[in-house]
This record gives sequence, C-alpha cells and structure tokens, in this order.
Amino acid sequence: MLSQIAALQQLKRSQTPAESKVDSRLVVEKRLREGGLRSTPLSALSTGAKVSQQGTVEVDIRATAVTDGLLTALAQLGGTARVVSHKASSIRAALPLDAVARLAERSDVRAVEAAGGAMTARQANEPAAPVTSDTPRDKEADAASVAAEVGQAMRVRAGAVTSQGDRAHNADTARQQYGVTGAGVKICALSDGVGSLAASQARGELPARVDVLPGQAGTGNEGTAMLEILHDVAPGAELGFATAFSSDAGFADNIRKLRFDAGCDVIVDDVLYFKESPFQDWIIAQAVNEVTADGALYFSSAGNEGNTTDGTSGHWEGDFVDSGQQAGKFVGAAHDFAGAAGTQIFQPVSAASSANVPVTLHWSDPLGRSANDYDLYLFNATGGVVAFSQANQTGTQDPYERLNTPLGGGSGLRLAVVKYSGENRYLSLSALRGRFSDSPDGLKAYTTPGVTVGHSAARQAFSVAATPAATPLGRPLEPGDPANPAGPFPGSFGPGSQVERFESDGPRRMFYEADGTAITPGNVSASGGEVRQKPDLTAADGTATSVTGFNPFFGTSAAAPHAAAIAGLVLSGNPGMHPKEVREALIATAQDIEAPGVDGVSGAGVILADRVLAHTGASPQPVATAQRPMVTPNDGGGHLDPGDTARVMLPVTNSGDGAAVSTSVLLTSPTPGVTVAPRSKFYGTISPKQTGVNEFTLTVPPAHEPGVPVVLRARVTFAGAHSPTEVEFPVPVGRPSDVTQHFAYAGEPVAIPDDSEVGASVRIPVTGVGRAWKVSVSIDGTTCSTDQNSTTVGINHSFVGDLVGTLTTPGGATATLFSESGGGGNNLCQVVFADGAARAFSTVGASDAPYTGTYAPVSPLATAERVDGTWTFTAKDVAGGDIGSIRSVSLHLNGYQAAPRSPVLVQPGVGNGPVRPL
Repeated sequence: MLSQIAALQQLKRSQTPAESKVDSRLVVEKRLREGGLRSTPLSALSTGAKVSQQGTVEVDIRATAVTDGLLTALAQLGGTARVVSHKASSIRAALPLDAVARLAERSDVRAVEAAGGAMTARQANEPAAPVTSDTPRDKEADAASVAAEVGQAMRVRAGAVTSQGDRAHNADTARQQYGVTGAGVKICALSDGVGSLAASQARGELPARVDVLPGQAGTGNEGTAMLEILHDVAPGAELGFATAFSSDAGFADNIRKLRFDAGCDVIVDDVLYFKESPFQDWIIAQAVNEVTADGALYFSSAGNEGNTTDGTSGHWEGDFVDSGQQAGKFVGAAHDFAGAAGTQIFQPVSAASSANVPVTLHWSDPLGRSANDYDLYLFNATGGVVAFSQANQTGTQDPYERLNTPLGGGSGLRLAVVKYSGENRYLSLSALRGRFSDSPDGLKAYTTPGVTVGHSAARQAFSVAATPAATPLGRPLEPGDPANPAGPFPGSFGPGSQVERFESDGPRRMFYEADGTAITPGNVSASGGEVRQKPDLTAADGTATSVTGFNPFFGTSAAAPHAAAIAGLVLSGNPGMHPKEVREALIATAQDIEAPGVDGVSGAGVILADRVLAHTGASPQPVATAQRPMVTPNDGGGHLDPGDTARVMLPVTNSGDGAAVSTSVLLTSPTPGVTVAPRSKFYGTISPKQTGVNEFTLTVPPAHEPGVPVVLRARVTFAGAHSPTEVEFPVPVGRPSDVTQHFAYAGEPVAIPDDSEVGASVRIPVTGVGRAWKVSVSIDGTTCSTDQNSTTVGINHSFVGDLVGTLTTPGGATATLFSESGGGGNNLCQVVFADGAARAFSTVGASDAPYTGTYAPVSPLATAERVDGTWTFTAKDVAGGDIGSIRSVSLHLNGYQAAPRSPVLVQPGVGNGPVRPL
C-alpha cells in the first residue's frame, strides 16, 4: 500500500498543466499503456478507465464555450462529438486516449473528464446490478426483445394493465368523483428510453400520440413503463418523452426542450448523474430551476441509495477531521471517520454490495473553483490499492472525485479520504447502491442521513420517495435483511404505510447558489449553508405495467410518475393554478407516514388524489379545439383554385372533461386577399368528447399563386379556463401536377461516423419545380441484401436502429424521416418515406432486414416553401458499435399545373396545426 500510494502521489506531482485538467484515471491509464509505469508498483493497477479496441475513451469536455474552433480541434485529434451542449458549454465525445491531454492544452478547455455515468432509480425485483449509463448494452438482445414485444402486441391487443398505484392513491375514484382526467395538461418524462413505445401503443396501454423529441428516444424501456403509469393515473393528459442518457449536458438540454419547445406542464425523471453536486445546483438542477421558474412542475426520484433508519445506507457526510495519519501517503492527512469516538481512517463497504459500485466524493467548495485538493482511495483487506481518484484541484477544478469498486466485488473493501492540500471542508462520501457495514476485522461503519443529491434536491423540484402499492419487493436487499414492507392494494394508503427499505433519505445541505455564491459566506462547515427538506413526498412503486421486465416496477423510478400524474390531475381540475399553490396543496393533504410530521424518508407523506382534488376544489374543465376543416369548392371541382369560392365545414371537438358552454368560433385568414364569411359562428354547448360542426364560406382571390396554401386561423372561445384555443390550418390551392420529378444524390458514398451528433450529409439539387404539393424521399438501391458491406443498397449500415434520418429544405426547415427504429437489422434499400403512408417505420424489426417498402415519416414532408435549391439528407448514428455509409438517396416532387381551373379538400396527410414547413 505504501509504495502504491507513493507512486500515485509522485505521478500526480509530475503532471503537466494540461494533464491537471484531465481525469486522473485517464492520465494513469495513458502512462500505463505507454509503459512509463512498467517498473513501478502501479504496473498492475487497474484504473477503471474504459478504452475501446480503437484506443478511444468516452469523455465530457468542459469548455469556456463550445466554438467551431474547439469542434474542429476535436475532429483534427481524431475525436467524434456525440452530444454538443452550447448552453452548458459541454461536449460528450469519443477521443483517442493519447490525444486527451493535447486537447486539454487549449485555453478554452476547462476539463476533460471520463464520461459521467448515470443510473435510473429502478429497483430490480430479482437480484441484479443496476443498469447505468456505464453498463454496456447488448443492442442485438435489446432489439430482439423490442421486436418480439411489438410482434406480440400486434397479434394480441390485451386488456389494459393498470398500475395498482391508481387504486392505492385513490386516483380511480377521485377521477370519477371530481370528473378530471388530466385533460388540458401535458406530462412529459425523461429516463433511459422508450424502445417498446410502439408495443405499448399497439396494446392500447398508451395513446396513439406520444411526443418524443426528435432523435431523443434513447435506448431501453424504462421510459415506456413510466409513461404507462402516467397514462393510467391521468388518462386524459397529453404525453411526451426525451432520453436523459445522452450525457449530463444533453439531459439538461432536454429538460429545457420539453418545457420551452414541447410545452410540457409537468415533467418527471428518474435519473441521477454521479457527478451531480450535493452542495450546489449543477447543470441539470439549473435546467430544473429554469423550467420551474417558467411555471412547470418538476418531479424526480429521490433515489434508491438507502437510509440510516433502515440501516441500508452507504453515505457519510460531515466536516473533515484530521486523523494525524497518512493512509500511506507521504503528503496530506487521512480523514478520521470516528471523530470524537476515536480514530478510524477507513470506511468499510459491505461484501454483499461491493460489486461495481460508483463511489463519489464531494466537498464544500464552489464548482469550478476548488483550490482544496482531496483524493479518494479504495483498499482491499490486505491494504492494496484497488481503485483511486486523485484529480488536481488547484483553483479551477470541481470539488469531485469518483471511483468504482471492482466488478467482482469482494470482502474487506474499505475507502479512505485524504486531504492532499488545502483547508478543511465539509465532505460527502457516497457508495451509490452500496452499503457501509462493520467489517469482520473490527472496522465500524459510519453513516449519516442525506444521500439524496442532485437535481431532485432543487428548491422547487418535488423529490419523491417510494412506498409499495401491493406485494413487497421479492428479495432482501442484502442477506439477513428483514422483510420488505407490503402495500395496501386493493385498499388505499394509510398511516401504517411504510417507505421501501432502499429509499434514499434527506435532508440535503446546500452551501452555494447555482452561480457559486456562498449561502453563508465564510461558513462551509456543518453549521453553514441551507438545509432543504428532501424528499418532499411519497408515492407508489411495485406496480404493474405491460412492459417486459417492469411488472412489477419497483423503485422511486415508479413512484415519481405516480406523483407527477396526480399533480397533472390537480392542474387539469384547476387550470392556471400557481405552482406554489400546487405545492402547498400536495404537502397539506399528504397522508403522514413514518415518523410524525415531515421526516427525512417520506417527506410530508403519501399523496392521495382524492384529498388533494377536494382541497383544491377541482372541477371538470372543457377544452374545445377546432379540427381539420373539410373544404369543398362550389364549382364541384376536385381542387381549390385561385378565384374559387368554397364551402368550409369546420368541426370543433371538446376533448376536455366538462361541457364547453357558449362555444363560438372566429374563423379568419392571414393570407392576403382571402375572405371568410361569416367571420364567426356560434356552436352552443359541446359535451365532453363530442364534436360540433358549422359551415363557413371561403373565397380565394384570382391572383393567388398556385401552390401557396391559404391559411385558416380558427379561434375557439367557450366558458372555461382553457379558452380561447387557436389553431391554424393550411388549405392547399392549385391543381396538383401528376408529373413526378426525380432528383438524386450523384456523389460518392459518404461514411456515417459512429455515435456522432455531426452525422453524414449528402446534398440534392432541385430545379424547375417551384412549389410542391407532394414530397417523398427514397433510400434507393439496385440489389437489396443484409450484407453490411453491400455497395448496391441505399444505406449500408449494421444495426439500423442506431440511425436518425432527416431532410432539410433549401430554406432550412427540417423533417425527421426515421428515428432509432428498425432494430438490429442491416441496410436500407428501396425504402420510401411519404406522407400518408399506412405504416410507421417503428413497426419493423430485425427480421424485416434489408428494409424495403413505404413508410410514414416521423414528421410531415409537406412544405409551403419553394422547393428549388439544395436539399440535404442527413443520417446520424446515435449509438456506438456500428458503421455504414450513405450511398443512394432521391427526392420525388410533384408541383402544380401552370394554368388553374379546378378544386378539393384539404391535402391528404396534412393534419391540424399551424402551417408547418417541412
């Protein structure tokens, strides 16, 4: 041990300024591979760094700003950008190990870290290691599982699988009593992925429309299981999703996109990134702060990291205590965990929880400004160094170290924290999903409350604990543990309900505001900072979903969507209710459990839907919205032409829970010269889930250009908080030409970079069309096969489910053609993407390869633009391990006849909504 620590310390002292900005594990791994440590005690040390067969490592590059110059430098060093976040000034990239320090030489690079790991808050019902973003996925097995699930769903439309939490929270009876279903509210989830979304929709477990951010479907199925819970409890709500597993910065960006782009009212996630600071709101928590400041409600899993009440915790925090010992180091002092009780420099990890456990060390310096240098070491029972993390903290780095316990675990593992230099600070040491326990050789385990960290501890976030709805978790957390608690189903939660034994506890002590301003300047010790009550609330887990592997679904991953859905019911029955009022209502009406009053494991208690809806005075609300109009020219022609007058039948549907009383529509057009008569019509009362129809007259001026749609703007007013609603509809004008013009990419094959946000693009020039009424795209090929090296297919690529394909118009509008669909099969050949196609590409599986046929694009191709100019087709590979090329792609465009004199209905394939260019 002494010689290993001495060698590690000597290496730390020898690092160049650039290497001081690099993760210490990467620095040591590079020296080992270069042979520079061959004759030292470190020659056999495993750094834990994950290096690919190509010699690359996944890294997070933290910059002062993400510029074109930095991205160019990354590419020149052989790196590939995976995720680029300008907001967080961060890049997730694959970079050759020997180029890492060279990139760090740039002044605009603050740090190069081993890619930050993350995990969801699912608790496996059977013994299994938690799946994290560090865990390699078997993509072929995942794809086969999803394909089998889709196939089964297509064959058998099973009856609804309903979460027992719906009953246990009294949500089923509350919906009936108060007449609210979530209508008028949009609830969105972030997790690993929604691989089985199509299967759940085919079974009728999810609605036909779930808004998934383009290219952000992720991998895995936990997101689908969360969406099913949301739909069970708030069946009238709209749903959305984005992955949280792209990177920490990508997670933060997706939180913002769900609120500001997708319009989500309630957002819920179940993910923890290991680097999230316990003492300051980091980039993910900052995104949560932004969306909650904008009025969104944000729910997050409290975590499954254990608690001191049940003796399941692997967490200790408190002030650094100088032990006077060196743990084998020649500089610095080891922390004394025993404090006043004696001297003990080691924290023992239980043998039953020691396999591949992420261990994090944080201390109370501001992010990006730590000048106090602490290191983290893991030893075996004989004193050998098993793992380490010893980054330099010289004033510009984060106060953070992380290591992982060995994959095989083992008995006798113990942790040591060493202050290499600087001042005493408040420390947080966590073995995430591990447990500190007394060792056979006499070491005592020291634990404290407060393992809940990260964005769930943001001030306005709801941190959600878990309590079982029905049967208990089917295994002890560790051998010899007492029985897990059971839930009340088919009854409802009451004062005797108990949190899960794996539940993470609070509270959370914070020392800094998000910008690094000290909350208690000059005091960053155990008596300083701000103490936040976390968790806030408790909700059901151990519930049923139809998703394979998630029946039952345990963990705070399942609890958070139950809480979010009940909040959706509150907003549905109280439109416009201020987030502060929602929080007060949820806290005030929660069923107290565990210790009397608010406590550190259950918060205020279990949410009960009937109580909170009664407290807020919820009532059914109407949501009346205009639907796609039927437009029939008066001359009986098949198309609406310039100079025509047409009959417009405009339906209005009430998708809400209450009657839409005094409903009227103002129908206008911003298109110059177009007239609508009358401007308004009264629709009267429209009952819930019913539709009313009225007739208007539309006149198009003779000078109107064929191919330019007339825009109808329908403003619906009614008695209700959601009034008015406004929708725009494009109405095509002109006689479509039946002559299809074809334009093909004529260049050489273009390689698609593996797991890269940049992707590969080809350009397709278009001339002589003007405006188009129909656009389709084909991935061509002469002879179709599954040979991933084929030169006769349109796109040769192994594992097509890694790909996202987009088409960009000359004007810059982009449509997504396909997104992470198709499973593990190879190659796209003679595939057409066209509006109105009956089949979605998401329904194909590996057995369908090579992929052929006609499919509906993810977003419509119809465009009101002039189409002459250069179009761009782009293919991105969003997961590692597979390669291929773009070889043959074509555009197929139908314009309009030059001389009009004919008419019809709204263009097929164009739905409700504003005029949306491609």
